[in-house]
Amino acid sequence: MIRVQQERFDAGSEQQALTRGRSDIGAVVSFTGLVRDFNERPEVQALTLEHYPGMTESALADIVAEAEQRWPLQGVRLIHRVGRLAPGDPIVLVVVASAHRRAAFEACDFIMDFLKTRAPFWKKEHTASGAYWVAEREGDHRDARRWETST
Repeated sequence: MIRVQQERFDAGSEQQALTRGRSDIGAVVSFTGLVRDFNERPEVQALTLEHYPGMTESALADIVAEAEQRWPLQGVRLIHRVGRLAPGDPIVLVVVASAHRRAAFEACDFIMDFLKTRAPFWKKEHTASGAYWVAEREGDHRDARRWETST
């Protein structure tokens, strides 16, 4: 299940929905990303996320499908928010279920690495000194490259 939305999500409720009625799941790993009050500049007051509807969901589906090909997964939930968010707000949720912990951990990490480098989201940070678009980070691309020879 993949969603791009403005509304806040509840990580616990999403995990419960993924595992409800299931006895084949032995491990659930989740990642919740939050808006920080600092990034390229200090004192971030807000973050605006934009996306290309349709294209974004397709890119996220491709990332999840690739994870499902690499690891034996029993389910994935991926939620990414768009719109204007404040520091401390949840921005992204990845929940991965598998029979075994290693697959769940690795798949969750993989999904986040490729979400950061392949998904078409644009971030604008708002500070007291003005707003600016957030640049791509080489570290994110380096993290994604480690999967080229893994698994």
